[in-house]
Amino acid sequence: MSPEIAPLDLGVGTNAEALVAVQRAAYRVEADLLGTDDLPPLRESASDLRASGESFLGARLDGRLVGAVSWKALGDGTVDIHRLVVHPDAFRRGIGSALLQALDARLRPPRTVVATGAANLPARRLYEVSGFRAVAEQAAAGGVRIVTMERP
Repeated sequence: MSPEIAPLDLGVGTNAEALVAVQRAAYRVEADLLGTDDLPPLRESASDLRASGESFLGARLDGRLVGAVSWKALGDGTVDIHRLVVHPDAFRRGIGSALLQALDARLRPPRTVVATGAANLPARRLYEVSGFRAVAEQAAAGGVRIVTMERP
């Protein structure tokens, strides 16, 4: 079954709360992969997400939010992906790829950038299969290595 992907308005109904639940479940898996409990998205609230200034697409299966991608458009037309989350019980169903494809189809950006934990190999593979390549790596708070990837 393919997910239904559509804009996600965090000011409507319980969308923001549903996204918090998906995000916390997804980032818990990433935190385990990175060997840390200190990822900021694990502490974000629905209010924080509403105030983020990001735009969102959500993925639903049978009406249930199971994934989302958020971004900000930069002045040069570059799309900066801020989060791509999929609930663990919906892993390996093509939802992350479908969200990236929907984002591309919607925005047709000249360039897209994203950052993820260097040790998050599933996320890195997803981005690589989608045409991204690593361009930089740096240490973040707590010594977690972050890789920046881009796709022209």
